[in-house]
Amino acid sequence: MAPASASTLTPIDWLAIALYFALLIGVATWVVRKNKDNATDYFLAGRNLGWWVIGASIFASNIGSEHIVGLAGSGATDGVALAHYELHAWCLLVLAWVFVPFYSRALVFTMPEFLERRFSVPSRYVLSIMSIVTFIVSKIAVGIFAGGVVFATLLPEVHMTIAGTTINSFWIGSVAVIVLTGLYTMLGGMRAVVYNDAVQVVVLITGSACLTFYGLHRLGGWGELRHYCGSEMLNLWRPITPAGVQSTWSPVLETNAAGAVTKQAWYFNGNFPWPGMLICAPIIGLWYWCTDQYIVQRALGAPNETIARRGSIFAAFLKLFPVYLFIIPGLICFALAKSGKLPEIASMVGADGKPVPAEAQAAFPLMVKYLLPPGLRGIVVAGLLSALMGSLAGVFNACSTLFTVDLYQKFRPLASQSELVRMGRIATAVMILISLAWIPVIQGAHGLYGYLQSVQGYLAPPIFVVFFFGVFWKRLNAQGCLWAMVVGFVIGGFRMVVDTPVTMKLAGFESGYAPGSFLWIVNNFQYFSVLITVVSAVVMVVMSYATAVPDYGRIKGLTFATASDADRARTRASWEKKDVFFSAFILACILSAYIYFSG
Repeated sequence: MAPASASTLTPIDWLAIALYFALLIGVATWVVRKNKDNATDYFLAGRNLGWWVIGASIFASNIGSEHIVGLAGSGATDGVALAHYELHAWCLLVLAWVFVPFYSRALVFTMPEFLERRFSVPSRYVLSIMSIVTFIVSKIAVGIFAGGVVFATLLPEVHMTIAGTTINSFWIGSVAVIVLTGLYTMLGGMRAVVYNDAVQVVVLITGSACLTFYGLHRLGGWGELRHYCGSEMLNLWRPITPAGVQSTWSPVLETNAAGAVTKQAWYFNGNFPWPGMLICAPIIGLWYWCTDQYIVQRALGAPNETIARRGSIFAAFLKLFPVYLFIIPGLICFALAKSGKLPEIASMVGADGKPVPAEAQAAFPLMVKYLLPPGLRGIVVAGLLSALMGSLAGVFNACSTLFTVDLYQKFRPLASQSELVRMGRIATAVMILISLAWIPVIQGAHGLYGYLQSVQGYLAPPIFVVFFFGVFWKRLNAQGCLWAMVVGFVIGGFRMVVDTPVTMKLAGFESGYAPGSFLWIVNNFQYFSVLITVVSAVVMVVMSYATAVPDYGRIKGLTFATASDADRARTRASWEKKDVFFSAFILACILSAYIYFSG
């Protein structure tokens, strides 16, 4: 291995990185020795996790390196628009107060297993398969992509020549992190994932807070940030159509000679308009935080309802920080470039004073590179690499749990506990191989991050519908659930097929579809998630009422209407006034942020 240019990291940075990863390896080793050879311990850490570990792990699972890099890049290009998603801490309160009682009563391993209890076995299979596919094509791919941005920016000098072939830092870093992450997940299971997550959270929050501080200090304070970014970048509530653009109901998109949009259908606006963020974003948020195996598996590892709820509330508290730790640094980076106070990143701003998206994507690692002092820079880099590991570990663990518990165990109901653990490890190994196979595809892709983020918007609505309608409406039955998911996934899959060649800029699709054509309209429709949600909900209700009433005795305790007095009393006894106080405090913080960032 030889350097291609002057190293970004000093020996002190490398020492900090080495010490940090030594700590992670030590934690993983301790966990592996502590593990027991049974499915409950491997997949749910024995259901004895503490509330602080659950909260930290939920937060860390969400805040992967793709999240950090993507949020900072979005902050540099679009301002605080994506803060809507980060202020979805209230969705975790919905998990804590609405869903935790049902999950705790059911004692399930997976979300598809809960869906089987509430509706039917076919529903479980459909959700299991769709969840695994979604994890593979979105979370794994996006994680590797963002990790590549970090390696390319901070470690550009790292390369290796084998048999005349030069392997760059993207490959070296991605392979090393994937293999290391896969090994500790495969050997340690859920417990290894959550305890490493807990360490990661401390480093990420501390390091990112230092980055925000150093950035504001270099810029000259918050007032300078507002001056250079302007009110639009600090406004959460964007207009339905941009200023100066004529709005219409007709499916048209007209531009002038300079390429600027002059007239468009209001539902074509992709500049984060407020109806989309107010309606579409919560659908994705409630699905993700309340029903996604990737997140909820941590709460399932709690010993009781009280710990699961407090862990979720703690995660909601931690979720308040990303706006200020990841999005604001992106705005600071843009302001530093625009003001000329950090000449090294001047290329981030074009001649028109607007951000250059391709350059802005690396806002976070660029600030780490040019602002932080030696030692602290190494710790933040280690945190970024660990964030990539944490997000991938969560995917590996969730996929192995879904495959082993929802598919393999159904086909081999007499499988021993040791056999289930062994199959979980094999499933993790397969995920590692799939991840490695993704690297060449991801490295050469165009627009991959934005495209794969949109995958959730197309596949989440039917899952949101069947879970939320399922616990609130006891009359809805197995046929309604199954058909809602099938129809919703087909519509979402159709949108993905339409979007793929355009977003990835495949040959022949560089300019998109022919203007005015049906596929062109579908490709530009920004409220598609709402459409899928409405269609899925209508299908679920119509099919349920067109078929037999469900057996209410079989779903006892799985809906609000079928919960017994004992169930309600047990839930009431599981929370105290301090749980309500901290939930109210979190809601007050969210409301304050919405008011402040209102332009």
